[in-house]
Amino acid sequence: MSAADEQPLEVMAHLWLSVDGHNVAGPKRLLLLAAIAEHGSLTAAAKAAGLSYKGAWDAIEQMSNLAGEALVVRVVGGKGGGHTRLTPRGERLLRNFDAIQQEHAHFLARLNQRARGLIADYALLENVAMKTSARNQFAGTVLTVRAGAVNDEVELEVIGGQRIVATITSDSRQTLGLEAGSRAIALIKSSSVILMLPDGGARLSARNQLRGTISRLVPGAVNTEVVLDLAGGGSLAAIVTNEGATDLALAPGVEAVAVFKASSVILGVAA
Repeated sequence: MSAADEQPLEVMAHLWLSVDGHNVAGPKRLLLLAAIAEHGSLTAAAKAAGLSYKGAWDAIEQMSNLAGEALVVRVVGGKGGGHTRLTPRGERLLRNFDAIQQEHAHFLARLNQRARGLIADYALLENVAMKTSARNQFAGTVLTVRAGAVNDEVELEVIGGQRIVATITSDSRQTLGLEAGSRAIALIKSSSVILMLPDGGARLSARNQLRGTISRLVPGAVNTEVVLDLAGGGSLAAIVTNEGATDLALAPGVEAVAVFKASSVILGVAA
């Protein structure tokens, strides 16, 4: 193929905002925030962003957990009923992303000017992105590390000052370079979380016991997903059986305690 027949090389890139290497928001999630600001309704915003209602809430909760501050607030009742709006932090994130996106577009335009006619000199590389099925993801700072003979205990401070304790092998802790002051992300599968009522009187050996208020329930054929709002704007999801949800009378507004073992927490760091 002659140079005249070559298709021009086009440089393309997706823009994401991250905190300490952890992705917080990209175009689709920022579109969701923009739609919330415009409509004041999560239902309308989810539709505009091409997300389900549950998918929209999942995205908002994950963004808030990783950002370390609530981005969206729900206002219940009042004239005209309840509505959803951005917090000042969410509004600032939206403004900053818009400014960065404009600079990003200008950068790509300049890069494409230089890339024209250079297709023979460039190899296209495929980016590899890691995804995880863990429903709960919390970015935070390591407070303490307690070394053991085989396993080490790592305490992480996350959104709202909540503390999560993880037990990992000493080799893994050293490989990840986890020390006091290090940044890390804690992953907890929703199926590993047990819910109990705060007045149950039970004494448990599980290191992690986070208290909060149920914000929503998503019932299924067998199990129900329960989302707990934690102090400071964080949230945590648990999967319980429908029978268990009924027995505990779980409902929005009910206080509950999320319990999970330190060995159920997976820790990761930015590559």
